[in-house]
Formats: sequence, structure tokens, C-alpha cells
Amino acid sequence: MFKDTSVLESMPLFHDLNRKDLISLLQCLSVSKKKFSQGEIIFLAGESIDRIGVILQGKITIVKEDLLGNRSILAEFGKGSIFGEAFAFSKNQKLSVTAISASESEVLFIDAKKIFTFCASACSYHSKLIENMLEIIANKNIILNEKIDVLSKRTIRNRLLSYLQIQSQKTGATHFSISFNRQELADYLCVDRSALSNELSKLHNEGFFSVSRNEFSLNIYNEFNKKR
Repeated sequence: MFKDTSVLESMPLFHDLNRKDLISLLQCLSVSKKKFSQGEIIFLAGESIDRIGVILQGKITIVKEDLLGNRSILAEFGKGSIFGEAFAFSKNQKLSVTAISASESEVLFIDAKKIFTFCASACSYHSKLIENMLEIIANKNIILNEKIDVLSKRTIRNRLLSYLQIQSQKTGATHFSISFNRQELADYLCVDRSALSNELSKLHNEGFFSVSRNEFSLNIYNEFNKKR
């Protein structure tokens, strides 16, 4: 299926696997791949899945809608990321979220059962795959905890500042870009877009940061934390 495995070798799920082992592993996992157009649904809330997705190209958004149709962005994943694993590994657990292709994308699908089922030869590269998968799940738990921390804030201001602080800590810089546009950021923070824009303008005028589209420059990090 893959004449050139270099794109996979650089991905976290296949970390430390050489080309030969990776080719054997892909055959063992019986993988398939599919291309999606922007806005196309990959996994739909309410259905059951038995496979996980690995993003080969593009960007995938995980969203949740309430009964009134209000949408909240739970996460956004890019090239090399996996999605759907929590529901694929849970028996009879139906999706409570929808996975949408946020751009032209290509996804590699893997049967979840085959990830944790060793073949007869009990190959070492399969053990490495499981190790990589557990590390990815652990990192996603950290991301989930970060979002819980952001949403625990009662005001739009504090949610926004908490989110920006986390992004700054991740990049190790006070100047950084975020992957969300204004509507997506509002959906992620679970706030109204107009209210978010007003708060962005206020914080900018008060000297917390400078902002241009999706680029932020925090002004004096210690002062930022003190005012927060």
C-alpha cells in the first residue's frame, strides 16, 4: 500500500520503527486509507466504530453539538495525529462526538483490535506500536485536562487568558500562532463569537497582548500572569 513509508516513519504512532518493520506491521494491521474533502464527516456521533484514524494529510476537527445545534470544538488534530481511539477501544461505546475533515485530508484507518492483538510471531515492532499508542493516549489525557482547566474559568476573559497561557507555555515563547480562527476559538472556549471579539479587543487595549488574526504576542509574561 505504501511505496514510500517516510511519511509514516515521522509520525508518533510509528516512532522508532524502520521501513522494513513498518511495512510488515502495516500488513499485520490490514490498514486502509481514504481521502476526505473539507467539511466531510469522517465519524458521526451516534455510530459505533472499530477503527482508529491516523491523519496522513490535512486537519481533523472533533466537535460536539447539543440538542439546539450549538457546536463546541473539543479538539483539532493535524498530520500525524490519531483520533477515534477512545471509542474504538471501548466495547459497544457509541460516539458522542463527530469527527469532521477541516480541510482536504487523507486518513489511514487501523482496526483497533489488531493493534493490541499480537500476531503468531509476537514481533517486537508490534510491542513498539503499543508503547507508542499508550504514550499518545497519555498525552491526550494531558490535553483534556488542559481544556477542563480552561473551561473551569467562569468568565470569557479568564478562559481566553488561561488558553493563551497554555499555548505560550507549550511553545516556550510569548509570540505564537494558534490553529483556530475566531469562530473556532469561540467554539473551543464555548462562548459567543461576538462576546469573544469584544473581550479580545478589551484585553488588547489594556496591554495584555497584541493580536493579528491568529498570531498573539503576550506583553511581559509575568505581568500577564499577575493581571490574570
